[in-house]
Amino acid sequence: MMILHSADLKTLNMNLPELLRKRGALLTAGNQSGCNTMTIGWAQSGMVWGKPVCTVYVRPERYTYQFMEAQDYFTLSFLPESEKQTMAFCGSRSGRDTDKIAACGLAVEYGAGDAPYFAQAELVLVCRKLYVQNLDLGPVTDEAVLSFYGPAKGGIHRAYTGEIVEAYTFS
Repeated sequence: MMILHSADLKTLNMNLPELLRKRGALLTAGNQSGCNTMTIGWAQSGMVWGKPVCTVYVRPERYTYQFMEAQDYFTLSFLPESEKQTMAFCGSRSGRDTDKIAACGLAVEYGAGDAPYFAQAELVLVCRKLYVQNLDLGPVTDEAVLSFYGPAKGGIHRAYTGEIVEAYTFS
């Protein structure tokens, strides 16, 4: 296994939309006492309030939601393409019923704020929560967006915008 090293946020070259489209990411929240991870395919990154940020979206039914609510930090771990089975497993099982981290043999490390991430990742973003808000479907102008919601599909996502305070990659 290769070793992750701290990356300079000012020179980090990442294409988040492309990474998410090709691989997805593992969104992880918690601390050394316990954590959960889930596969995500939606996120945004950019600059807000003069800070580099990443925004992720979690439905209240997801087990990871309680960890996102309880902690001030969360991480995104981008695994290599060879880890497609891990990504699929973590996206199809609930941490309520399965220890996904152990089942996939993921090695947990910790960043700022005791935020858990995975040593197998090629890129890790450690984020400190700045802003949290439930999505409001009232102003949605595209009917296709509304198709993601309804009684059979689950609750409305909560958006978590976090300042990217650390990044790790291979050097």
